[in-house]
Amino acid sequence: MLISLQALRALAAWVVVCHHFMQIFFDFHASGPIGQFFVDRGAVGVDIFFVISGLVIFLSTQDKDMPAGRFLLNRAIRIVPAYWLYTLLMGLMIVLVGQQMPHQVVDLPHFLLSLLFIPSENPGGYGLYPTLNVGWTLNYEMFFYLLFSLVFLVPQRHRALVVAAALFAVCEVVSRYGVLSRFYANNIVYEFLLGIAIGWAYRRGWVGQGLWIPLLLIAASLVAIYNLDASDRLLHWGVPSAFIVLACIALEPWFKGNRVLKVLGDCSYSVYLIHVLVLYGGWFVSERLSISPYVVFAFCVPLIALMSWTSYVWIETRLYRRMKGWADARLVRPESEPIT
Repeated sequence: MLISLQALRALAAWVVVCHHFMQIFFDFHASGPIGQFFVDRGAVGVDIFFVISGLVIFLSTQDKDMPAGRFLLNRAIRIVPAYWLYTLLMGLMIVLVGQQMPHQVVDLPHFLLSLLFIPSENPGGYGLYPTLNVGWTLNYEMFFYLLFSLVFLVPQRHRALVVAAALFAVCEVVSRYGVLSRFYANNIVYEFLLGIAIGWAYRRGWVGQGLWIPLLLIAASLVAIYNLDASDRLLHWGVPSAFIVLACIALEPWFKGNRVLKVLGDCSYSVYLIHVLVLYGGWFVSERLSISPYVVFAFCVPLIALMSWTSYVWIETRLYRRMKGWADARLVRPESEPIT
């Protein structure tokens, strides 16, 4: 993956961390402009993730021909192990200390649906969130992968149109008429298409390199995000996020070869999954010992980073390679796929 996108993935993940810090420690009540920014706009990290996801999946499958089932298996091997582990740890935390965690409840049916990426009402009563709350975005990711698998049934030149048509059919027709969960009737899913569009333009050499114009584009996009709320998430946050992704690609020469940014980007998925667990642990410490939330957060940040790096090395890399090697050995036409 481009180092510029790795850096952006890392930034998006840590913006979400700050957003949830404000939620868990302050119940989204900010006392200053920086805190208010993370309260109101910190969730935009998810929109950036979705755009990047659409871009990466499109680019990584171009010029490849594989069975749809194999594509889904590769994605499951990449996503599921870490998610299941941290969902289990979250479930155990709720069982052990759930009475002290606001609105956190777990029951077996909902827990199993969470593991299967099926949206259902959280028993805490606050919406269609899985046991590991941040997993709501993975419900959209897995849904996108399922629809994207259809592209391997058609010629490559039609693939982007097939995905767009499938997303539109499910989100605008099927979900809105109650056949699928209303969870999918959300225009945030079209942010994957913005990523595909960027990938399509990048493949054709339409994304030039530069410095000042991309920086101005990023600045304008941030101003738009700052001044627009999430009432129309696709337009207000999704489109500016797509422009930020596009600008970062144009800035690739200034990022190329930076190993630190690559590692930070590699760890971003684990950062996203782990940080809520660490922050809740920090919240307990803050409440019991009457320590400043900001002091606790200063310890949470390196702990999240260390745990995420360990998770990336052992689960996302080593376990992934073993599972993929096992799958390759049992399939007639194994396909190579980089870790993304």
